Amino acid sequence: MKEYTNIGTKLLRNGEFKMKSTGIVRKVDELGRVVIPVELRKVLALKEKDPVEIFVDGNQIILKKYTHYDECVITGEITPQNKEYAKGLVLSPKGAEILKNEIEFKFNIKA
Repeated sequence: MKEYTNIGTKLLRNGEFKMKSTGIVRKVDELGRVVIPVELRKVLALKEKDPVEIFVDGNQIILKKYTHYDECVITGEITPQNKEYAKGLVLSPKGAEILKNEIEFKFNIKA
């Protein structure tokens, strides 16, 4: 099983994630809708009208906050200057600068 959020995940030796139950159960309404609890929306930074991707893995339905494939993971910007690093890490020039500054500050080094 693969986990698509950062809520209660544990990386296994084979590189897969083990899912952890949140203990939250919701019923499907007559229109097929399920409410995502506010606690999870906050953790995942899901706001009203945000797009959500739907995946199926066997008998599981997996919801993932949708991001455009070339969207900066830090700023959310989509620019022609965005670059992909390290297996799918997309950064805009502004996002790269923010990350560089965070690394310098956290590790007290000059990058």
